[in-house]
Amino acid sequence: MATFLYRLGRFSFRKRHVVALFWVALLALAGAGAAGAPAAGNSSFSIPGTEAQKAFDLLDDRFPGTSADGATARVVFKAPDGRKMTDPGNKAAVQETVDELSGGAEVARVTDPFQGGGVSQDGSIAYASVTYKVPGMELEESSREALKAAAEDARDSGLTVEIGGDALQAVPETGSAEIIGIGVAAVVLVITLGSLLAAGLPLLTAIVGVGIGVATITALASTLDLGSTTSILASMIGLAVGIDYALFVVSRYRAELAEGREREEAAGRAVGTAGSAVVFAGLTVVIALVGLSVVNIPMLTKMGIAAAGTVAVAVLIALTLIPAVLGYAGRRVRPAGEKSKLLGGGRAKNTADRPNMGTRWASFVVRRPLAVLLLGVVGLGAAAVPAGSLELGLPDDGSQPTSTTQRRAYDLLSEGFGPGFNGPLVVVVDAEGSDDPQAVFQQAGDEIKALDNVVNVAPAAPNKAGDTATIAVIPDAKPSSAATEDLVHDIRAAGAGIKDGTGADVLVTGATAMNIDVSQKLNDALVPYLVLVVGLAFLLLIVVFRSILVPLKAALGFLLSVLAALGAVVAVYQWGWLSGLMGVEETGPIMSMMPIFMVGVVFGLAMDYEVFLVTRIREAHVHGEKPAQAVVTGFRYSARVVTAAAVIMIAVFSGFIGSSDSMVKMIGFGLAIAVLFDAFVVRMALVPAVLALLGAKAWWLPKWLDRALPNVDVEGESLAVHDSADKDDEDKELVRA
Repeated sequence: MATFLYRLGRFSFRKRHVVALFWVALLALAGAGAAGAPAAGNSSFSIPGTEAQKAFDLLDDRFPGTSADGATARVVFKAPDGRKMTDPGNKAAVQETVDELSGGAEVARVTDPFQGGGVSQDGSIAYASVTYKVPGMELEESSREALKAAAEDARDSGLTVEIGGDALQAVPETGSAEIIGIGVAAVVLVITLGSLLAAGLPLLTAIVGVGIGVATITALASTLDLGSTTSILASMIGLAVGIDYALFVVSRYRAELAEGREREEAAGRAVGTAGSAVVFAGLTVVIALVGLSVVNIPMLTKMGIAAAGTVAVAVLIALTLIPAVLGYAGRRVRPAGEKSKLLGGGRAKNTADRPNMGTRWASFVVRRPLAVLLLGVVGLGAAAVPAGSLELGLPDDGSQPTSTTQRRAYDLLSEGFGPGFNGPLVVVVDAEGSDDPQAVFQQAGDEIKALDNVVNVAPAAPNKAGDTATIAVIPDAKPSSAATEDLVHDIRAAGAGIKDGTGADVLVTGATAMNIDVSQKLNDALVPYLVLVVGLAFLLLIVVFRSILVPLKAALGFLLSVLAALGAVVAVYQWGWLSGLMGVEETGPIMSMMPIFMVGVVFGLAMDYEVFLVTRIREAHVHGEKPAQAVVTGFRYSARVVTAAAVIMIAVFSGFIGSSDSMVKMIGFGLAIAVLFDAFVVRMALVPAVLALLGAKAWWLPKWLDRALPNVDVEGESLAVHDSADKDDEDKELVRA
């Protein structure tokens, strides 16, 4: 592989006009497709194999035209103190609002609170339910504006009016913090590479890669039913890995220049060595992201595949566009150890005999490996303690900031009708094969009423055929509580008894039941997913490092970092530690998909640093250095760049903490803190400590396995036998191929 990539790097350097034109044309093509494509909506949220989804599908079949998947809004009214909603003036204002909302082109129906039981027992609060014909993210902006205008008109009459539901759901915004993250990355690149031009190359190529990836996702969003958060995730991961991969190639290029090689030769060797590490690092990320499909949640699968595609583009750009751009830069990209004149350089640094920070740190760890290992493990273990209190759920209006109308509507409904009113359960009774469906409906309602934690059970509402009915159940506790989850399980247990006696199916659905089923499905999939992803990456790393213990150490270190990161997420978003600093206005359960998502993404990113760092160490070991000295040599050449890459990735991920979407905000924080733990504790401290303790045993591999494995030559050992006479012929062969 190193030989092929070496040729590719030299070819891209020499034929830079062709390579640059290809990527520019690809960017223009993707941009044109995105410009002409419909706007991304909200990906249809289906959870195959769950009872809630089965009931939802049954509703669509047996109750046609009810817009079961349509957006909903609850317009909540509260009378001034001392007055009631049933007062003539207040009643008239509500009626005007209902009439105004009913005229909307996308409105399916509006319920009158005075006819549908939508007035609280004390008469101070009422609500009108609005159902739309299309999902929330597909609503026209005019429909949202009409909803807000109707509420504002009602406020003019002296009522307090708030709006809940998903009708006001909008495409999340990441905010200016993302730009700050890119700015921090730029500063780190300048410091690391000592040149504004050299620092600009990784940023430029990463932006091109993300542009191609996001534009392609936008162009295909309508066709493939991709949600708006899909492109945000792809840009988050694509930008981070794109900068890092380019940084490693540019840094190796400057190191090759410092050894006196010509620029084209340096570009070839940079791609042949650092590029090999980029390929395998990228493969681990792709495996982790594509592996999310085993969870069998379509939305998560699409997010993972889209992000994996963006990572693949970042790898290809690092291998081709980076050497091409280096060809354009020429002598303005200086050898390692030199700074540009603008930064006070122009002359070689006279520090050849002084060990750099990476060398000094590695020497310290090699002298005291056991102490460093114990300190690191204990520290990560302490950070992971809050993960033991992890509570999973999906965000609802109750997790919104108190400044939003959705949260205020949620609180008003809780005040007037009880906390469980915000999470009603929908029980679907399928009595198609029963002799007396009406008796089955009555039996189901009576058994549900007898359960604990039930406030109200509405009469069964049958369909036109009379063979299926819905029963609305109001729990006693809020939607995200354990009591409500227990109630869902109790209803399903009672339904199993009804099925045994009558043959009728009793299914529980609704947003609350769907959230419970999603959490359970994700929990059940976590271990198989972990085995699949870690197993595949373990095999890949065996091929890369030709060792059993090094990949095993990498996997165990990852588990430590991801547990510590989950602990930090729980501490901030569930316990409220540093919530003000992180912009968390409301604490609550952790998003259900967070653990499995972090396992996938963090594993891929963790293996990035493992490959880049340990490849340099193994390269030194392969060339004859003793194990301890190889660790020091590896850190001498790679610690500075790995540190810079980690800081860049942390800065990029942290930028998404400013997003308006709670899921994106939590993902940004989780990935940033995970990279912090993994890069600076696991890879920079535990890895050299373990390698120092293992010594030569770290590189042990059974002879039979050594013979069976392909030699991918990540270290570029085969490049040492290349002579200049063969280079022109090799390039011509590549052109012909």
